[in-house]
Amino acid sequence: MSVSLGEAVKFWAKLGFISFGGPAGQIAVLHQELVEKRRWISERRFLHALNYCMLLPGPEAQQLVTYIGWLMHRSWGGILAGTLFVLPSLVILIALSWIYLSFGQVPWIAAIFFGIKPAVVAIVIHAAIRIGKRTLHNHVLKWIALVSFLAIFILNLSFPIIVIITAAIGFWGGKRYPEYFQQSGSHGNSNEKHYGNAIIDDHTPTPAHALFSMQRTLRHSAIALSCWLLPMGVLLAIFGWKTLYPQLAWFFTKAALLTFGGAYAVLPYVYQGAVDHFHWLSANQMIDGLALGETTPGPLIMVVAFVGYLAGYIQNLIGSGNPFWFGVLGACVATWFTFLPSFFFILVGGPLIESTHGKLSFTAPLTAITAAVVGVIANLGLFFAYHVFLPRGIGGSISWISIVICVFAGLALLKFQKGVMTVIAGSALAGLLSYLVAMLLA
Repeated sequence: MSVSLGEAVKFWAKLGFISFGGPAGQIAVLHQELVEKRRWISERRFLHALNYCMLLPGPEAQQLVTYIGWLMHRSWGGILAGTLFVLPSLVILIALSWIYLSFGQVPWIAAIFFGIKPAVVAIVIHAAIRIGKRTLHNHVLKWIALVSFLAIFILNLSFPIIVIITAAIGFWGGKRYPEYFQQSGSHGNSNEKHYGNAIIDDHTPTPAHALFSMQRTLRHSAIALSCWLLPMGVLLAIFGWKTLYPQLAWFFTKAALLTFGGAYAVLPYVYQGAVDHFHWLSANQMIDGLALGETTPGPLIMVVAFVGYLAGYIQNLIGSGNPFWFGVLGACVATWFTFLPSFFFILVGGPLIESTHGKLSFTAPLTAITAAVVGVIANLGLFFAYHVFLPRGIGGSISWISIVICVFAGLALLKFQKGVMTVIAGSALAGLLSYLVAMLLA
């Protein structure tokens, strides 16, 4: 029994429209569909693929989809699976970005975003707590998280420098004090269930295309490099180096290569670059973009499409024809250069790096980086809170309504285990109600 490429593509296309809930929700949907229902892959092989993707920089759910597609139907299977997981979200976010810029100042729409902003603060803080519980399992990792928080909060140290320093600490610590850098909370086999025979079962031999081959590695590496060089060359030829679109391409390439720890690890780096360094958008616009990213299917890191769209649209708002298409180009450039490395890691690195899985010399630096990510995300939540609770700065008035919404959103996430979509919908409704009450009292 086997699954045709056409049948698989239909499922990957459907998945792109139903993959809400962030990485955890998406991985749960994948497990339910592929392991429990369709029996395309066994639980052990699924978890093995997931553990590998958890070690890579970039969005693990999208990489897992690419990995399984590659395992089943060679390179084109992986490319189609990974692309269809992202494409619906890109189209939806371009549409939402246009609506946001065109109608975001309409009072009732502005009120909805007013209610969503404090929910985003709660979601980011909840992410820091959740990742911290999973990864900070000893005092050394807790100290790494705290120092990373202070380094970015007080010293304004850039995220890539923090990654490099903590990776070095992890590499050294893994050799000197290995007990502190063992991975914990991995998706192991302790709760493994057997759902019956699968097409790719525990003892199914690794297909020939998934075995390491130097010739295939070199060929795929050359193709991946061409897919980076050709678009970059076209952008440089048309616009020049010190212009928006080549800067977007280079910035999001670095983001894709440096951000271990999932989507929330990417956000601080994107925030630092897009808001503080390049000034492509404001802090409040970044918060709104994260809210839109949370409400669309696909990887949360698709917020990069929002950043790219706003950068292109705003820069060409005056005197350049229709700014919509410049925004679309910005969104496509940001998305292409963010996700290209993910395909490279799976299609080129899969056979190579799988042999290193579970070796402490490889995993210890990543454990340290993940601990640092907790501190960096906590700083991001604090920074978002400042802009939401004090919209006019320290000298201005406090937005008590925002604080109340944030507290209730936090309780819904932490105590009552409500989903992100439910929390955002409730917060949006609270923002709208606060606007209507203010109108009635005016």
